[in-house]
Amino acid sequence: MEDLTPLTNLQQIPEGAPRKKKMTERQPLLLQSDASDYEGGRGSAARPVRSSPPDNTLVNVHSEDSLAASGSGDEEHGSSDKAGYNPTLHRTLEHPTSNFDTLVHLLKGNIGTGILAMPDAFKNAGLYVGLFGTMLMGAICTHCMHMLVNCSHELCRRLQQPSLDFSEVAFCSFETGPIGLRRYSLLARRIVTTFLFITQIGFCCVYFLFVALNIKDVMDHYFKIDVHIYLLLMLLPMILLNLVRNLKYLTPVSLIAAILTVAGLAITFSYMLHDLPDVHTVKPVATWATLPLYFGTAIYAFEGIGVVLPLENNMRTPEDFGGTTGVLNTGMVVVACLYTSVGFFGYLKYGEDVKGSITLNLPQGDTLSQLVRISMAVAIFLSYTLQFYVPVNIVEPFVRSQFDTTRAKELAATVLRIVLVTFTFLLATCIPNLGSIISLVGAVSSSALALIAPPIIEMITFYHVGYGRYRWMLWKDILILMFGLAGFVFGTWASLAQILNDRTH
Repeated sequence: MEDLTPLTNLQQIPEGAPRKKKMTERQPLLLQSDASDYEGGRGSAARPVRSSPPDNTLVNVHSEDSLAASGSGDEEHGSSDKAGYNPTLHRTLEHPTSNFDTLVHLLKGNIGTGILAMPDAFKNAGLYVGLFGTMLMGAICTHCMHMLVNCSHELCRRLQQPSLDFSEVAFCSFETGPIGLRRYSLLARRIVTTFLFITQIGFCCVYFLFVALNIKDVMDHYFKIDVHIYLLLMLLPMILLNLVRNLKYLTPVSLIAAILTVAGLAITFSYMLHDLPDVHTVKPVATWATLPLYFGTAIYAFEGIGVVLPLENNMRTPEDFGGTTGVLNTGMVVVACLYTSVGFFGYLKYGEDVKGSITLNLPQGDTLSQLVRISMAVAIFLSYTLQFYVPVNIVEPFVRSQFDTTRAKELAATVLRIVLVTFTFLLATCIPNLGSIISLVGAVSSSALALIAPPIIEMITFYHVGYGRYRWMLWKDILILMFGLAGFVFGTWASLAQILNDRTH
């Protein structure tokens, strides 16, 4: 199971230089945002906002020297020194992860509520379009992850930094790219950070609604209550749980959630594979009108783009992360096979009656299926806190910077957590359709991070290096970018149309 011990990646500090104090337990473990991003101007040595992936507690912390300052090394170091610089040799790790540990983190970062929504995605695509489309989507998303890692390595060598995170890669690619684009480096960083915030808030809304719907489905066997009542009953315990600021105290919670998730998925598979109907009972190809909904749900499921760089940065042997048989490809093949299997057999089993979560289709009066719903609801409820750490620590430095005394800062941080949890509750209340909200989150934010940002970053990063023979890299990036933009536009439009249609009926 996942070890929630923070893995800290420290930049080497020259001899004689003052060493940075280690983080205390009261500091956020998941994100180390710099409030100067909000306070200072462009002239300050502001560092990109730190962000971490879903269900991940890895920390990527450099010294207090800014990335802008490191870029001044262009005058101090020759091109030959930069070509020979290997960033993996300059990483000092307190708790490096093995290949197997990294694989487990990668699987957990990618497998969430999205896997349970894949049958609904197949309904919007058709059995065979969903089958081959999901494998293609997995291949494209995996390639985009490789692109992000390669850009990080190139920029690390260029700036002689041991490692970079997602927002830093976006910042540095513009900062060292074409002269006309360098003015947009801070904007690029903030856009990536904003979409990370939107993505995680969206995940929290999905988690809220998922728990409420599964509990309602269980309780409907005895008495019927509106789903909004269950959402309201969850609000107070969710607020209390998210007032815990140190992930160290949530280690048992994460362990329980992981066990319940594995058990729930195993039992769900047993229901799906029992008495499967013939493939001719479902549509092989759906209509064009519903394909954008499939895109949004599928790209939501492949939610692990943010987990890639923190994992690679904290590996004992980072050279094993990439490659044909590396950790990334191995993990994503497993993820793609799981998503395809759940989507294919779930849609084949329940056909057009499949719901936003496959757990909602399990027999209502069966004791084992009731236990699956309860276990998955508890697992997702407990996992909400890990998802919540990302958005709250993006905003918290700015909120703290508005107050002077320690007591006022702590009170403001507490109020912020209450407000953000309540905000996700209100969003879940406004959109009580699980399938629609998953598709919307995927189309808006997941597509931006997984399909739109990586090709833009790669085109800018390798502008001075070259795009290869016949500029194949440029054409490939343009195709992926067009695919991502089309999914973003049409997926968002179709999801919003479905949400509005559900509210008017």
